[in-house]
Amino acid sequence: MSGLSHFDAAGNAAMVDVSAKPATPRSAIAEARVLMQAATLAVIEAGTAKKGDVLGVARIAGIMAAKRTAELIPLCHPLALSAVTVDFTAESAEPAIRIAAMVRTTGPTGVEMEALTAASVAALTIYDMCKAIDRGMRIEGLRLLHKEGGKSGPYHAEGAT
Repeated sequence: MSGLSHFDAAGNAAMVDVSAKPATPRSAIAEARVLMQAATLAVIEAGTAKKGDVLGVARIAGIMAAKRTAELIPLCHPLALSAVTVDFTAESAEPAIRIAAMVRTTGPTGVEMEALTAASVAALTIYDMCKAIDRGMRIEGLRLLHKEGGKSGPYHAEGAT
């Protein structure tokens, strides 16, 4: 299991010991997209969905998810997050909603999983709130776009802006 930090010498799953690592500023941005019918996007943009403000609820869901990542992903460390933002861009050509989740902390380990979790749950929330009008929505393109901080240095996904 060489090279995989979440396994011990015997190959057992293990939480990484970060106690000797310095607390440094860390940030990560992840994205996901929810593809949908044009009529569904129009309902979201108009704010007329029967369940309420789709993007407002999805934003709160994403923020809450980032804060609870360690409860969902077994070997993630619980982190004191400094900032979480979840932003949406309507893409009429697809049509789709693009989700960008940014997470920051100062600590001994990164926040990539928190950003990915925030984007995922925001996308799932959009699906949940709109499934009555469009069960064919697709969640695609979940990925890490950018990360800063830590021993491995910065990361920028190919093709990310």
